[in-house]
Formats: sequence, structure tokens, C-alpha cells
Amino acid sequence: MRLNSRTAIAGSKVVLVPYRKEHVPIYHQWMSSPELLRLTASEPLTLEQEYDMQEKWLVDEDKLTFIILARPELENKHEARYHHTDDHDQHHSASQQPGSAMPLPVLTLTPEEISQLPMIGDVNLFFKGKPSEPEFEVEAEVMIADPAYRRTGRASESLQLILTYALTHPHLLVPPQSLVVRIGMENEPSIRLFQGLGFHVVKTVEVFGEVELRLRLNEGNEGLARNEFEGGGEKDRTVRDGDALQHAVGGPHTTWIKGVELGYP
Repeated sequence: MRLNSRTAIAGSKVVLVPYRKEHVPIYHQWMSSPELLRLTASEPLTLEQEYDMQEKWLVDEDKLTFIILARPELENKHEARYHHTDDHDQHHSASQQPGSAMPLPVLTLTPEEISQLPMIGDVNLFFKGKPSEPEFEVEAEVMIADPAYRRTGRASESLQLILTYALTHPHLLVPPQSLVVRIGMENEPSIRLFQGLGFHVVKTVEVFGEVELRLRLNEGNEGLARNEFEGGGEKDRTVRDGDALQHAVGGPHTTWIKGVELGYP
């Protein structure tokens, strides 16, 4: 998607960057693994086909793709450089919990520093149909290809960053009830990952051996969510803030962070 072609999103554990040519060789190496092909229900591609796919995904308006880079654990967080923005700059605000009054500080990086971070996976949203259509849905996927970085919280943070980006970016404003995940029934870690973010199983498709999960809207707030996120008034044309997310998608037990958006040349 052209929208994120020059955007990096920095969280505390990962940085999301657009999928570019320099990422293709490592990505191709990952997707030569039978295990990853099985878990992602993918077909093997040649390196040339992978380059073609990268170019296509960069411009396809129905795919939002980020490569996941791992941030090192900070030994002394008090020595870190932090980025703060003005309160009115909601779209580029620092990481925050839904509903929090003030943004939390998030360490920022220069493009040169970002280029030194290890590539560990990818996170994607696939848009199916048009927002005006009843069957419109946005399917989320995440892959941590490097086993050393699994079960470190990086998959969860990557999903929170891309989902909050999609829910709040003024050119996307994805309705939360359109989010869907489809996972192989045997992939219990991934199922638990999404359940921890407020998704719940709504369907089991035995013929494909997969389960379908949807975002659980807060009880009693389904109407509020549709009003807030589908344009119920002039206020709804503004960028959604943490309070709207809090009301719509999980209350005090679900906290989605919003990372710092950085220019990425």
C-alpha cells in the first residue's frame, strides 16, 4: 500500500517498516522453510517471483504490509532518548494506552539506526471488499520468522501497532467490527495471541482446518462502536483517540499501544 511506503512505526520492542527490495533476500530465505509455508498457508516462490511480489504489494491498495524489526532490550531506560508530541497532534502521538490522558514516551530512532535492526518477521492487513459493502473485512496476519524472537511479546506489539494505525489513520479508519483473523486449528500459540488482544473464536471451519476470530466489542457498546467508527456525525470525521478505542474494543482489560510514526526515506 502506497500509504505506508515512507512510514516507520516505533514501539518499545519493535519497529515496523515498509516492505522494500532490501528485505526480499531474507524474506525469501524465511519462506523456504516448510514449517513457515505450512503455518502461513503459502506456496513457495522463486527469488525472482518474490521480488515481483514485493513490488506488487508496495502499490496494492488492498494490502497493508510492514516488516518487523526487533529493538534491543534497554539496560537503562533512563538513558534513552524519548520523543514527545503536542497534545493536539493525535495522529503522530507517542505510544499510549487506550483512554490514557497523556501519551507515554517511546524511544525514537534515526533511519540509520533503524537500518541496523534485525529483521524478524512481518505483519499484514488484507482489505477485502469496500468499506460501504456489508461483507467488507480486514484480515490480520503476523509472522515471527526468527525463532529466537518468538514468545518475547514482539508479535503482540506488532499487531497492536498495525491495528491502531489502521483504526486511527485518517485515510483508513478501519471499523473494528470488520477485523477478522483466520488461523489453523493446530496453531494454538497464534490463537492465544489474538485472544489476548480481544479477539474471540466465532467460527470453526473443519474443511479448511481453521478457526475464525473476530474482535470482541465491549458489551453494550456495539452501537457506540458503529457510531464512532462509521461516521455517525461530524465528530466522527476526526482522528479516533484512545477513548474511542477504549469504548469500542476491550475496555480496561485490553490495552493497545500506539507507536511513534517516523518518516522513513
